[in-house]
Amino acid sequence: DVQLQAYGGGEVQPGGSLRLSCAASGFAFSEFTMSWFRQVPGEKPEWVSSIGRSGGAGIYADSVKGRFTTSRDNAKNTLYLHMDNLKPEDTAVYSCAAALPGPGGTNYYSRVTSYAYWGQGTQVTVSS
Repeated sequence: DVQLQAYGGGEVQPGGSLRLSCAASGFAFSEFTMSWFRQVPGEKPEWVSSIGRSGGAGIYADSVKGRFTTSRDNAKNTLYLHMDNLKPEDTAVYSCAAALPGPGGTNYYSRVTSYAYWGQGTQVTVSS
């Protein structure tokens, strides 16, 4: 069975940092571009970042650019999201997803229909 499980969330003060992880199993992790999304109750999922199959710099939503960094370890089938300078508006449930093959780019990866697999999320709360 395909499993994607995000963990590492918690409560942090504004300006603080967290590192999220997403453990993957049941599919060929290294063959998929991977993304992070976040969602608050009553709103649609918001795309956060994506990283290619072999890693690299990643692409980011404007709201997190310069503060968040995504990475992956294909040997461990794990995706990461390092979040710095957290703000109250970053409060959400963060989930990871594996992308279907496609044209790539921000417009493609920001659409929830571009994904083959979705994982269980982890809550991040930024509050003083």
